[in-house]
Amino acid sequence: QVQLVESGGGLVQAGGSLRLSCAASGRTFSMYAMGWFRQAPGKEREFVASVRRVSGYTYYADSVKGRFTIFRDNAKNTVYLQMNSLNPEDTAVYYCAVSTRDALIPTMIAQYDYWGHGTQVTVSS
Repeated sequence: QVQLVESGGGLVQAGGSLRLSCAASGRTFSMYAMGWFRQAPGKEREFVASVRRVSGYTYYADSVKGRFTIFRDNAKNTVYLQMNSLNPEDTAVYYCAVSTRDALIPTMIAQYDYWGHGTQVTVSS
């Protein structure tokens, strides 16, 4: 089992920035990738960004490319999501997730085995 605890959400004005953190504990040696997903009210959960734990390769949804940056600190078993130039469409609950499968491109919900409880990000216009 892997346990995940997210932090860093909150309320920010459009154009502002936030940094989300996700600390993993438990069987962290089994992690291949860590990712962020989000779910806005009335919408399905969607992929935001992910990073492969060993190589550091990163993947981004088109909607956040150039604005969001995912990075990890393996010594702390922590993944971060730096979010810049936020807009109201980024408002959602953001979930951290871990994949224990060595998938080539870890961007799909079904590839992830463990999930955090989520942290709310609200961007006001």
